[in-house]
Amino acid sequence: MIPNILSIAGSDPSGGAGIQADIKAISANGGYAMAAITGLTAQNTRGVRAVEMVSPDMITAQIAAIRDDIAIHAVKIGMLGDARTIETVAQALDGLDAPIVLDPVMVAKGGDRLLAADAVTALRDRLLPRATVLTPNLPEAADLLGVSEATTLDDMREQAVQLRALGCAAILIKGGHLSDAVATDLLVTAQGVQAFPAPRIDTRNTHGTGCTLSSALATHIGLGHPLPKAARRAKAYITGAIAAAGDLSVGGGHGPVHHFHTQSKDQT
Repeated sequence: MIPNILSIAGSDPSGGAGIQADIKAISANGGYAMAAITGLTAQNTRGVRAVEMVSPDMITAQIAAIRDDIAIHAVKIGMLGDARTIETVAQALDGLDAPIVLDPVMVAKGGDRLLAADAVTALRDRLLPRATVLTPNLPEAADLLGVSEATTLDDMREQAVQLRALGCAAILIKGGHLSDAVATDLLVTAQGVQAFPAPRIDTRNTHGTGCTLSSALATHIGLGHPLPKAARRAKAYITGAIAAAGDLSVGGGHGPVHHFHTQSKDQT
């Protein structure tokens, strides 16, 4: 079965992050990608120039149209922007029986804030308890908890445990912001903690890594894999996509990862 994966996120016209990255990652990992757009951005590899949120009525209509006609096997939630959009998405998903991967998109790669500071509480209260997996990076985890950013694996583990206590079933906290030679992500569930290490790749081309990983994770969950196996496969996929990013020539800033790196290898 090819699972139908719904991404609810913002649009990145440069194609490296947001809905565009999600569609590529879902497709590359064997899912059928669907999308409800929450916001429009004007951005490229150098930064975000403008953000315009989609109206709540239109967000609701997009999700309702999909729910009325198509089976949804997993949901990935990305950029939500403000408290009103968070509430809209929460209501639009009421009663949906599908796993949810929540990527708490707060700050773009170039440092531009994509979630209003006053919306953090709404995200914690309305969506975290409904998520099957939360996939924060270290700045996002710290922002959600109101604490300093983790600097060690022990800090990461402790913050993931604290986040899970907010009601989320599992946390996949990403260690890409640490300076270790190995980039380790930690999966924290009711069964314990599992580490997913990978060699750190020296590259500027990391635009959209969080969007890509969370979409791959949602796809593998939708394929029916147990969460640890889904996380392992998603981690391997994003590591390969980062390693192959140099094959692309996109922009002069933080370039995108290579979402179709496995297909490119098959064609050589």
